[in-house]
Amino acid sequence: MIGRVKKLISNNWTVDVSGKIYNCTTAGKFKYLKLSPLVGDIVEIDEKNKVITRILTRKNELVRPPIANVDQAIILVSCKEPNFSSNLLDKMLVVIEYNNIKPIICFTKYDLLEDTHEIDNIIRYYKKIGYQVYINDELSSLKKVLRGKLSVLTGQTGVGKSSLLNSLNIDLKLKTGDISKALGRGRHTTRHVELLEVEGGLVADTPGFSSLDFNGMNKKDIKDNFVEFYDNMDKCKYQDCVHVKEDGCYIKELVKQGKIMSTRYENYVKFINQINENKR
Repeated sequence: MIGRVKKLISNNWTVDVSGKIYNCTTAGKFKYLKLSPLVGDIVEIDEKNKVITRILTRKNELVRPPIANVDQAIILVSCKEPNFSSNLLDKMLVVIEYNNIKPIICFTKYDLLEDTHEIDNIIRYYKKIGYQVYINDELSSLKKVLRGKLSVLTGQTGVGKSSLLNSLNIDLKLKTGDISKALGRGRHTTRHVELLEVEGGLVADTPGFSSLDFNGMNKKDIKDNFVEFYDNMDKCKYQDCVHVKEDGCYIKELVKQGKIMSTRYENYVKFINQINENKR
């Protein structure tokens, strides 16, 4: 029987087979092969013994959050409490693009801003370079985005993932948490990865995180997953231009002209330096 893993808690996998739910363990060979089913995996199960016997080929997977076969990632970024972090947004965009998953940006807590001018400019820029961008009260648009897709909701702790899901589906009644005043970030309210049925699609409510890394990525991977850099890469003086120290760099010229947002470029340089540090 073939089904999809919808929830994982400890060593118990909840598998949905055409609407029938099985709580499964894994076959002994998985430990030997160092394999572990992820939420989102399409798996074969032994119905009688309630054991996962095979993981079908994945089209993609993420490490943080641990999930497979994702159609799109809804990146939630907070405008306030916690404050907006362009570094974290750009890092998530690069990692998600690298994993061949479509990123969609959603700004939360927009209503807490007294002055929206700066955030509005940021939203306009990310739309200009080709991303779908929403704010969290655009519920009808977000519902259309989710329909028929396996989506992962991801972002730093306290950004409002559970609150947004509760708004999209009032029957979920997911637990939400307050922001820690001392730390400036939210307390974890989601303890496991689970696929929830929302607006005709599956949405992963995932544990929040405050850091992620560039596992397996090199400088070219960073460069190629900054979309506006990739679109202009053939205009630099050198074909292998990294856009940091080279002369005749068209990307740096676009930054000077204000056509590439300065924070995007600053984050890019930080990521390249991080790759160099990792190599050392």
